[in-house]
Amino acid sequence: MQLPTPEFTFHHGGVSVPNLDEAIRWYAEVLGFELERRFHINAANADVAMVKRGALRFEIFAVHGALPLPDDRRYPPSDIKTHGNKHVAFRVNDLEEFLRAVQSRGADIAFVVREKFGKGCFLRDCAGNLIEFVEENN
Repeated sequence: MQLPTPEFTFHHGGVSVPNLDEAIRWYAEVLGFELERRFHINAANADVAMVKRGALRFEIFAVHGALPLPDDRRYPPSDIKTHGNKHVAFRVNDLEEFLRAVQSRGADIAFVVREKFGKGCFLRDCAGNLIEFVEENN
């Protein structure tokens, strides 16, 4: 007999970066996240920060000796050609307003899509990690 799936909710997304202080600053200045806490994970030799914006959380890892993000993982159409986790996506009410705001903060806009089913964009954080923002058509 198969058991019912227990309830669960989203807790956080995570990214690896080369410089934790730079990433904390980027997520604050570009996307409005604030530092919730910092800690170290001995088993991974990682300095970690949890940043928060409302109910949204992002975990940022700076792992000593980590390899840099490969170039093909920095552009959405090439990134999806490699198996594995791709990105986290957030909903925005107005993509054009969002784009103007993040551009004014120096965001690196990697890709913009405007289709009948909806609009979206991908930003690269300070380490090149892709983050998607979506405006849905109802």
